[in-house]
Amino acid sequence: MKKCFNICRSIFAVIGVIATLLVILYFIRKPYFEVDVYPSRVAMMDEYVDSLRASGPYGKDTSDFRIRIIQDSVRAKEIQVYFRLDTLYAPDADTWTKALAIGKFVASNVPHDNQKEWPESVNAIGLWDYTKQVAPAFNCRLHSILAFELFLAAGLDAKFITCMPEDSNDNDCHVVNEVWLPEMGKWAMIDTDMGGHYFSDLGGIPLSLKEMRDRYISGEKMMVYPEFRDGRTKKDWYYAYMAKNTYWFSCWGELSYYQEDYDHEDVIRAHYIHLVPSGFHPFRTGEGSSVTTDADRFWAAPN
Repeated sequence: MKKCFNICRSIFAVIGVIATLLVILYFIRKPYFEVDVYPSRVAMMDEYVDSLRASGPYGKDTSDFRIRIIQDSVRAKEIQVYFRLDTLYAPDADTWTKALAIGKFVASNVPHDNQKEWPESVNAIGLWDYTKQVAPAFNCRLHSILAFELFLAAGLDAKFITCMPEDSNDNDCHVVNEVWLPEMGKWAMIDTDMGGHYFSDLGGIPLSLKEMRDRYISGEKMMVYPEFRDGRTKKDWYYAYMAKNTYWFSCWGELSYYQEDYDHEDVIRAHYIHLVPSGFHPFRTGEGSSVTTDADRFWAAPN
């Protein structure tokens, strides 16, 4: 009996060693460790909001900039046909319904990942092909560019915006889209990354990035819709995450198809605009940039 017990103990010991080695090998082979950072974001929520409240006000200035959304009917038709956009929503659907349908389409088909290989063709069709031929997922910027071109092709005015933190040592930012809702005369933020999100007021009216930032500061309540619906999945984390990333914003002065597909040299890329609170000096701005505190012009209705 004792001999049998010793044999069993030895077998379990060997199994334990093998299991430990497999776990170690798994993490060595992984390109990064997957760490659950959600509690830390939530724990930092008050600090993020305090930072927004301590920021300087927006104000008029004389910075030379404008934001233009440029259409191309030929490219729009190509994208409409390729993605069969007419199957995503009814022809008479309002703008927000169309935007949500496109957002859900992108979010449900393209998960989030920090891609190891940058796509060769950074445009809607090229990015879609990338998910089928190279890797199924990519980061928030590529998400936003894909969705942006689909919004344009659907006849919607949209712009993809980089949302930045205050801390220059924080290398994490986020990129989302805003869609102009002519029925409401306002912009609305729509994020297709990480399953998809948007914010609304308590009456269900979708909010813009500016409105979100204002409500963080005032403490006025907002609703968060993970995966584009009312739910609890990662809601607290995303609420805190966007509080961090609404300190300042960046956007191209001209936005069009192929905006960051540098194989297309005929696209206007001469101007990048940074909206900052007064007294703040932005970082990683690059050449050819304008820095402004004029929120009214930055968030103006599309031409």
